[in-house]
Amino acid sequence: MGQKFKNSSPELQEAIRTRAAELYRRSGAVEGHDVENWRQAEAEIMRETASHFSRPAVVINVEGVVYTGEYDVAAAGGYLPGEWKAGDRVPVRLEGDRLFLRRPNGRELETCVVKRIG
Repeated sequence: MGQKFKNSSPELQEAIRTRAAELYRRSGAVEGHDVENWRQAEAEIMRETASHFSRPAVVINVEGVVYTGEYDVAAAGGYLPGEWKAGDRVPVRLEGDRLFLRRPNGRELETCVVKRIG
């Protein structure tokens, strides 16, 4: 029904495929519009995905669960992306939808969990 892009995840491809099928059905199941349906579905899904991450975010694996936590730059106490490298062990504390990450300087970065996988 459409082409796969190198940098897209299987979940993203499935979401686009599902939306394209919905567009096909809503348009009366008219044949010959696969590419248009796919492009429209892709644009809609990408817009929705981008709107979920309106602030900067960190992604961290905590015992097999991958969290994406958005943070407010103004309240980040000078946190700069890159303070941690892939594979670094980062002390964390989870309180409801808040994830606190202990920075190398001893301060905490408070994030709001917007996505959890696992």
